[in-house]
Amino acid sequence: MENAANKKKIWALVITGFFGMISILTFAYNNLYIYLSAYLWFGFIYGMCLQYGRFCFASAFRDLFAVGVPRMVVGIMIATLLFAFVSSFVTATGFSTFHPSPSGIHSAIAGLIFGVGMVFAGGCASGSLYKTGEGNGVAFLVVLSISITQSSFADIGGWMNKLVPQSWHESAIAKKLPEVINAGDGWLDQYLAGYVWNHPTVTFAKMAGLKNESLSGAFLGNFLLGVLLPALLLLVVVYFIWVRKNVIRDMSKAGVKSIGLREHRTGFWGMILSSKRTAIAGLILGIACGLQMFVIEGLRIKLGIRNAGEILTLLGFDSGISIRGTVFDPGYWYVTTQEAQWVGWVMHKLGWNNMDNIFFGYINGIPNPALNPADWMSLALIGGAAVMALISNEFKFKKPTMELAVWAIIGGFLMGIGSRLGLGCNIGAFFVRVANGDRGGWLFGIGMIGGAYIGVKFFNWWTERQMAKEMAGLEL
Repeated sequence: MENAANKKKIWALVITGFFGMISILTFAYNNLYIYLSAYLWFGFIYGMCLQYGRFCFASAFRDLFAVGVPRMVVGIMIATLLFAFVSSFVTATGFSTFHPSPSGIHSAIAGLIFGVGMVFAGGCASGSLYKTGEGNGVAFLVVLSISITQSSFADIGGWMNKLVPQSWHESAIAKKLPEVINAGDGWLDQYLAGYVWNHPTVTFAKMAGLKNESLSGAFLGNFLLGVLLPALLLLVVVYFIWVRKNVIRDMSKAGVKSIGLREHRTGFWGMILSSKRTAIAGLILGIACGLQMFVIEGLRIKLGIRNAGEILTLLGFDSGISIRGTVFDPGYWYVTTQEAQWVGWVMHKLGWNNMDNIFFGYINGIPNPALNPADWMSLALIGGAAVMALISNEFKFKKPTMELAVWAIIGGFLMGIGSRLGLGCNIGAFFVRVANGDRGGWLFGIGMIGGAYIGVKFFNWWTERQMAKEMAGLEL
């Protein structure tokens, strides 16, 4: 056993050393690669935090709705609050890389679809990535399903165009996008240009009549009104619905005769500290997410670039760059888009012209995955999770059963659709947006919670149905 544990620690060092070697050698070749290395090491930190704290949005809501355990929901809120606090400083200094997205009812609908999918799959987008780093075959299938779905959905037209309202079509055409982009032909193109882009980008600071980049806008508007108060309200609701009765029972058993506000305050604080491991991971995760924006914006200023597309052009790798000269370069933690780019790049090499749409051709591009900064972040996230799993002796290759594989593919498909409709996943459309005061983040989150509830209820029904069949077979 000791020999096996030592081997795992050696592998952890090998993985860490591999990423270190990439950073050193690429920087020695050209100092512009430091930009990609910044993405790499933040991704590595995210992977370690996710694995250490077992952070997964699907697990959070499944545990809450199925068995009434709030540990993960609390951890997610801690990470969100800390990310919001740090990002408020970054925003106030003018170094924020965040841009709010158009929000509307579509955000909630997309979140609903995504929420159902993540429960079916047994993991959200970020959770599936870190579980892939643990050697989980089901999680790898989820990531693959999400990626293929997104990449295909971005360029689909044909019969799908019959479902496009005429108003979307006309509005998309009126945008007069470059001719190379078929904004009046693809379903997602018409949805984006003809519907989503017509919605406002709203932050809580703007709703309060404040400027985002000011101290009052960043802290009073986006942090206090947009994050702290809603998060506390959510935690209070979780306490009163799922935790309060357990606190009353335990205190009654301990001989406490009168249970009032003081006792519930103690119970609420106990809920917050119910898992130190999750809380610590949330603390580091939240701070790292905020710092990444500061670091990436600082590098952009230092290197004199606005987008990684300019770096790739300077390095002589302009293949797959969008017609605007850009590649996907959010400047903060993101998950699903770069995975879609992996598949999009492969499909393009195999002959599928998927650069004539808004998602790839106009905004994100499909650069070689080996030169895509966001890809470096996701691959390093998997690596960071693997290192933490190896150190804690939790790494193990797990081959999926046929049933779990089917659920993984179905769940990944729904998450892929939800991600593209919502312009992000549980990280990009919820976690990051909420922490930066974007109203659309809470809309996506409300939909995601509703979808998770539906998914849990469906699985309860499915399990009871399967058990009933097995019992009937035994009776025969």
